[in-house]
Amino acid sequence: MRHRVGRRLLLPAEGLPVSDLPVISWEESGEHKTALWRSEGGVAPHRRVVIADDSLSADAAYRLACEGTAMLWRGDFHNARQLLQALSRRLERKPRRKEPNPPASVTEAFHLHRQSQAQRARILGMLLLPLESDYRVPLRRAPDVQQACVEAYGPASQPSIVSLRELLGLVGAHEWRKKGVPIPALGDRIHPYYGVFSPIRGEYVALVAEAPLPSLELAFDVGTGTGVLAAVLARRGVARVVATDQDARALACARENIARLGLNGQVDVIQADLFPEGRAPLIVCNPPWLPARPSSPLEFAVYDPESRMLRGFLGGLAAHLTPDGEGWLILSDFAEHLGLRTRDELLAAIDQAGLKVAGRQDVRPQHPKASDPTDPLHAARAAEITSLWRLVAR
Repeated sequence: MRHRVGRRLLLPAEGLPVSDLPVISWEESGEHKTALWRSEGGVAPHRRVVIADDSLSADAAYRLACEGTAMLWRGDFHNARQLLQALSRRLERKPRRKEPNPPASVTEAFHLHRQSQAQRARILGMLLLPLESDYRVPLRRAPDVQQACVEAYGPASQPSIVSLRELLGLVGAHEWRKKGVPIPALGDRIHPYYGVFSPIRGEYVALVAEAPLPSLELAFDVGTGTGVLAAVLARRGVARVVATDQDARALACARENIARLGLNGQVDVIQADLFPEGRAPLIVCNPPWLPARPSSPLEFAVYDPESRMLRGFLGGLAAHLTPDGEGWLILSDFAEHLGLRTRDELLAAIDQAGLKVAGRQDVRPQHPKASDPTDPLHAARAAEITSLWRLVAR
């Protein structure tokens, strides 16, 4: 999963228990009302909430959102979606304040980009929808989102409020879970759960599918997430794979994928913080690639604050490898191009862990942003290389 210990998020398998959910309150028809507040992004309940319906103009909604006032929608569902799109368009054409100077470095550009994305998410998250105790949306022309909500939040029990933006994200994740992500190395599909890192960037999977195996006896997949790398190793003929993760949602996702692929006889999915007990001739890990602080729980799929998981894997690798065993670290150099980590720092961490580099296989990612010159991080994306580092104990 990616909170990695794996590619995983540090989220419960089915959202927070109802008893742990915060409460949002508002005034409606002269009455004080409350409901549970749901936010997988970790957003606190809004303090100012007004009732809104189809009579609210996009300009008025945009002003309210910018002022920090959330809008609880009581109108038509499709009109709410159109309003969200209108808010997005206003953000796109909003004249940017002129900076006294352009970003001094790509690192500053990265942080400014993250700030901009966070502001965008804040404003678009101000349009709220009600959910009944069974996750029905009590609005005209509302779609059936019950299964999507159950997959993300767990069994329904009480009415709640959620942002429309988050709800649409749940629906999108539900569709990905249904149809799956094609994995050429498997000749099959992996079905990601909501909140578990999806293997849509296949270059790192291809590296694991092509690197020479040091052994066919046993492998550990540290931070398995969807289970994709464990499945690839098993399909390559590794007799036993132990896949670990710490997140219950990722563990459930990996177990379902392994069962769906008919690999239960080869792959054991267990809960562990990084390494399982024992030693193995092959240990694989794909930690989050960017050593930066996540701004929400969901961002643990991408950001590894202070490289904690990377350093944890490197620090424990030698003690879990058999003699002549290999550790495969799958890592992009995107952080290096952003100025967040240097190659010397990575090599020093490897050396300090009592390891040495036995070899490295590289691949250049192919994704739309790498060829989009309007992307503020285009230069770094275009130069990115993903590597499989073959590490051995000194």
